[in-house]
Amino acid sequence: MDGNTAETSSQWGPFGRPLFDDPQSLALKRVGVIDIGSNSVRMVVFDGAARSPAYFFNEKVMCGLGAGMAETGHLNPSGRKRAYEALKRFKLLADQMTVRTLTAVATAAVRDATDGDEFRKEVLHDTGLDIWVIDGEEEARLSAQGVLLGWPGSYGLVCDIGGSSMELAEISGGEVGKRVTSSLGPLKLRDLPGGRKGRAQVIKSTMADLARRMGDQRDRLFLVGGSWRAIARVDMHRRGYPLHVQHEYRMTADFVSDTADYIAAADLEELRGACGISSNRMSLVPYAAEVLTELVRQFKPKDIAVSSYGIREGLLYEQMPQELRDRDPLIEYCRFAENKDARIPGFGRALFEFVMPLFAKSSPAQVRLIKAACLLHDVNWRAHPDFRAETCFDTATRANMGGMKHGERVFLGLALLHRYRNKREGTRFDELSDLIGEDAKHAAEVLGKAMRFGAMLWPDEAGDSGVGLRWHPKKKLLRLNLTEATAPLFGEVAQARFNALANSLGAETEIVVA
Repeated sequence: MDGNTAETSSQWGPFGRPLFDDPQSLALKRVGVIDIGSNSVRMVVFDGAARSPAYFFNEKVMCGLGAGMAETGHLNPSGRKRAYEALKRFKLLADQMTVRTLTAVATAAVRDATDGDEFRKEVLHDTGLDIWVIDGEEEARLSAQGVLLGWPGSYGLVCDIGGSSMELAEISGGEVGKRVTSSLGPLKLRDLPGGRKGRAQVIKSTMADLARRMGDQRDRLFLVGGSWRAIARVDMHRRGYPLHVQHEYRMTADFVSDTADYIAAADLEELRGACGISSNRMSLVPYAAEVLTELVRQFKPKDIAVSSYGIREGLLYEQMPQELRDRDPLIEYCRFAENKDARIPGFGRALFEFVMPLFAKSSPAQVRLIKAACLLHDVNWRAHPDFRAETCFDTATRANMGGMKHGERVFLGLALLHRYRNKREGTRFDELSDLIGEDAKHAAEVLGKAMRFGAMLWPDEAGDSGVGLRWHPKKKLLRLNLTEATAPLFGEVAQARFNALANSLGAETEIVVA
């Protein structure tokens, strides 16, 4: 860091010094990862705010490398050919995108196949791509680090399911602890003799052994892997859940049981079409559902969260300096978005200071969302005015932002909607707004209207312009302080927005010019 770090840090107050443009963060620009699994081969190129990365490139080919391995011991011949062609394409694309670092990792299929090493050497010879074949415990560690990228400081049990294996890892205090691996991948289970009864015996005995080795793990269960995400989609469909974002989607043990029964009784082709799941993935879902049911029965987690982050994000996390790992992924994302897209980068801090008197008794979790909203309040200014409120809501609820529960996404979306629109009734978001309570809806409305008003006054970034709000909740009095120099900013449109804010608080108003 440069010699001005201490001075700079003191100026940022509750936001902390931004790190998205720090040299250590910029070194993570255009980081590429190729994940060669038993079922799919995928390349991801990360860019943007490294702590909450954007997916500059993301392509998957369903190769089925591990299909039939239980019988032959070899990589599936057609899958091997498809994987080889996909890897040639990915290497060429990475070169054209000037990817700074490109890491290729292979998991269960390549490490277990008798011709896995031959395949690795063929790819190296023809493409120059050196595949890193990792064992099950390393796979578990990297997947757990991917969860930590999205949930810094989280604790619980991470379960990563691939085509040919299933790994478990415990996380606590930002660290990965015990790790185990198993053969409970749906591709292997599909090839077992004895049908469902035979599978049930293998799943139950294997899971009991995993539980013995891992010990008591009744905290949160984090689910990583395409088969788990497919089950989450089916669960959303079964429940009529309105927010189709899989990351941080929550399930209960009862949901898992009911959805497993639902899958077992369903026409898989019809269900596949209704949920938007590929045919290859859908064919494995019933086997994965059997595993998940027993996993939940054995470990009895307090709750279940779906993670879209896994081994690929874990490899990015591996390259992060600790200072960046410790940052809040949501705030770093918002800081990056403001710097890239807002008309006045840095104004979000001033707006935060302006609105905070209305939220003096807020919890740290609530203050965090207020920060995020203020940073994002202007990033959609290029949208057509008639659709700006909707665009803001979509940005909050559907963007690739880590570190947010679904209810927090909706709160943030409603606050940004009210930044541009007084009323939320009659929008296409009514169903989503039901994911949070009435108190949270009201707080989001107040925050949005406060940002809408504050943006008109352009409070000074240093906080010494003399423009400020004072809120007296017992008196139900909202006071606006202005100076002689800033009073002309309070025109008739600003007056209307001030009154709208006061109405949302049920408050009388007072304007002081000093």
